[in-house]
Amino acid sequence: MNHRAVSIRDIARAAGVSHSTVSRALRDSPLISQEVRQRIQHLAQEMGYTPNQVAQSLKERHTNSVGLVITSISDPFLARVVRGVESVAQAADIQVLLSISNNDPDREMALINAFHRRRVDGIISSTAQMRDMDIKRLAKLRMPVVLINHPAPEENGLVRSVQVDDYASAQLAMEHLLALEHRAIGYLGAANRPRSNWMRLKAYRDALHSAGIAGCEAWIKVAPSERRYYADDVADGQAMLPELVQAGITAVFCYNDTIAIGALLACRDLGIAVPDQLSIFGFDDVEMAQYVTPALTSIHQPKLRLGKLAMRMLLDLLDERPVENQVLSTTLVVRDSTGPAPAANTSPH
Repeated sequence: MNHRAVSIRDIARAAGVSHSTVSRALRDSPLISQEVRQRIQHLAQEMGYTPNQVAQSLKERHTNSVGLVITSISDPFLARVVRGVESVAQAADIQVLLSISNNDPDREMALINAFHRRRVDGIISSTAQMRDMDIKRLAKLRMPVVLINHPAPEENGLVRSVQVDDYASAQLAMEHLLALEHRAIGYLGAANRPRSNWMRLKAYRDALHSAGIAGCEAWIKVAPSERRYYADDVADGQAMLPELVQAGITAVFCYNDTIAIGALLACRDLGIAVPDQLSIFGFDDVEMAQYVTPALTSIHQPKLRLGKLAMRMLLDLLDERPVENQVLSTTLVVRDSTGPAPAANTSPH
């Protein structure tokens, strides 16, 4: 006699279908054909997984919902990430509950704890200010969690991450500007995304150093950390750029596209021609980057894929499958906002 309770995974294996298909069939979901529903329900009965057991299991352990915490609904980068999460969740018949942290680390953890109390099956967090102590708290929840663009410790099996390589991506940006013979390159950053800003700024400094350029602090401006809303990014880019121009830069690498768009607006105000007098480089490759004038050179993050993969990883964790942390690659997208350094236009090198 088999004393181990028959699981949905056992039925899925016997039926040759996915875990989510069995789950839907046992709930009489109209997303599954009647023929498949009847076959799986009959198989479940044969294996000793009765409808009463199903109802009790769902009641006690599953709500078929996941919590998604993001920093802002106005950020165009996150809009695509959410779309990716939602598309995979919808196909798996999972409801996504969305909460906004407004870049407040304490609120981020409060929202995650609230989701936990609501007994969601798992959580996806695309937050910018997750701290080491917060990661340790996540581990204590004993709930599957997937972090987007924030590393997760390998030793914790229930907390996983999918992210891009910020350092390598920023190196791509700097290589492009250096290849255009820019030597006075500025950086416009955002302190309210501390980890990714630090990585991109480090790559910026290292690239200058490797090129034999001393650089100077006057070339670097970082918006203060108390900034909470992504609309502030455009205003920050617009406000910070004039100081870099006074410092004599010929190109600027921006933390993200919205800061870069603010820098473009500042150039318009100052009568600076982009890219003839100043090259501007963004990051994320949000949709609007191709529609501004001039169209923005940027680093393309696979936003939709980040969201889809995060949700797939969460489903795998819920199904007790092994899940590895993922690092996705980015690509350089060259448009009209970057060009040769002004000196390179007029003198032979």
